[in-house]
Amino acid sequence: MGHDQVNKVKKIVFLSGTRADYGKIKSLISALKSRNGFDVHVFATGMHLLEKYGTTALEVIRDHEAVYLFNNQAFSSKMDLVVSNTITGFSSYIDEIHPDMIVVHGDRPEALSGAIVGCLNNIIVAHIEGGEVSGAVDEIVRHAVTKLSHLHFVSNQKAEQRLVRMGEYQSHIAVVGSLDIDVMLSDQLPSLRAARERYDISFNEYAIAILHPVTTDKVNVNEYIDALLISGKNYIVIDPNNDPGSEEIRQALDGLNNNPSFRRFPSIRFEYFLTMLKHANFVIGNSSLGVREAPVYGVQTVNIGSRQRGRSQAETILNVNCSCDEIVDAISRSIHGQTKYIANEFGDGLSTDRIVKFLERESTWNVSIQKYFGDYDS
Repeated sequence: MGHDQVNKVKKIVFLSGTRADYGKIKSLISALKSRNGFDVHVFATGMHLLEKYGTTALEVIRDHEAVYLFNNQAFSSKMDLVVSNTITGFSSYIDEIHPDMIVVHGDRPEALSGAIVGCLNNIIVAHIEGGEVSGAVDEIVRHAVTKLSHLHFVSNQKAEQRLVRMGEYQSHIAVVGSLDIDVMLSDQLPSLRAARERYDISFNEYAIAILHPVTTDKVNVNEYIDALLISGKNYIVIDPNNDPGSEEIRQALDGLNNNPSFRRFPSIRFEYFLTMLKHANFVIGNSSLGVREAPVYGVQTVNIGSRQRGRSQAETILNVNCSCDEIVDAISRSIHGQTKYIANEFGDGLSTDRIVKFLERESTWNVSIQKYFGDYDS
């Protein structure tokens, strides 16, 4: 290591609460484990521990040795209780292992909890994907995490500019791209045949459907399902996240369980899911998948409602209200078949390397625990 690189082992804890955030950070966790100078741990909680979402904690355990599991909720618990429970469990955990850094991702309640614990215990907090916007309470949570964090790994310059306007020091922000793009552009993804065999999918042509509840708005799940049925297409359906309102969506999806045009899953392993996405005819719903990942593969998105309002607007995205007629019309206009990779605002597949290099600098670890409102010239 050079003179500005880490000269003693640094203990880093990654906090993961969902199948989605884990898929994005797992390559970074593995990369740091393979380097000298880092002692890497994972605190897995949230949806990972819920059977209805596939008990994805088992995947985390298979991938890594130093994993601590903590159940922070019952199914569809209120967000404030999730935050409270996570703070209690995570605080006890860090008291035991004394990490040098806590890494959180995105805009979920678990990320907020981890940032609060780190901030109040004088531990460096690094936040991945701050500075982005959306149309739900998630955006509020994301910006709150930013103000509680000391270091920021952002996807693009727009996000960097927002953080600077929020008072964050530019020297504490690294524009690295989005970690999921690293996996998407990898040549290590399974084949479509392997993905279909693993998940018993017989469709030759299909779309991917994911509808989440919206914490600040009402989603009419019946209009959504009616549109899927009327379209006459085949669908791989992924259950919603565990935000309040998810049970109503899950119950409505139960009516599709015996329909041969639908294959429904609580969760799909990230690499296999990306292969399915790459070969999908289109994506439909209100997941960030449709505005972040799908455009990378040139897959059309029928984006429903307000949940992703303010986020990327690639040419492949069709925005509609949650109305059966509008959704059916958008499906009929969607582009079918795989197209070439579209250069996008979320990175070039080198995000992991950039973050590792940043963390290997000794200067990174000298960041002030006491935060100040940014002096932009510093």
